[in-house]
Amino acid sequence: MAVRSEADYRAQLRQLLPPGPAWDPDVYPVPAMVADAAAAELARVDARAEALLSEMFPGAVRELLADWERVMGLPDACLGQGASPAERLTEIVRRFSEVGRQDARYFEDLAHRLGYPDAWVEMWRAPRFGRMRFGRARFGGWASQFVWVMHMGTRLPGGVRFGLTRFGARFGANPNDIVECVIRRYAPAHTVVFFDYS
Repeated sequence: MAVRSEADYRAQLRQLLPPGPAWDPDVYPVPAMVADAAAAELARVDARAEALLSEMFPGAVRELLADWERVMGLPDACLGQGASPAERLTEIVRRFSEVGRQDARYFEDLAHRLGYPDAWVEMWRAPRFGRMRFGRARFGGWASQFVWVMHMGTRLPGGVRFGLTRFGARFGANPNDIVECVIRRYAPAHTVVFFDYS
């Protein structure tokens, strides 16, 4: 969209004035002054409309950050508060462009992005004739087909524990809570996920 300048609107408004000596700016300058004032406002509104069009996609957001956060379900209860505007914009762009899946690789990538480079998924299977061998995989009853284990590797350092914190710190806060919260949110609804930090 081409933004018209104040000079463009001024020329357009002056051309719209009717002909005759009553509208001559040298004789009676008030209509030309009104046209000049209106041209400034029209140019300002035109520039604001152009700025609003650039806010349609999250990569160019400058003014509607809070509205985009509301649409994308942010701030995230799992990630908590306190992100900088740049981090908030990065999270909006990630959520806008992300295509979720429900396979093991998606959850491994999610854990890798949240700071667990060694994470991998183990799927449990229900016993089926001809498909299960003793000692090859975990299996149990028929409900086992809905269980999977997220092997995270080592825990992230940090967290608040009794005797190692100051007054006012949130007791029980753990950096591992973030990845567990996010994975449980996106896990298929009919499954149960366990986390292993060994």
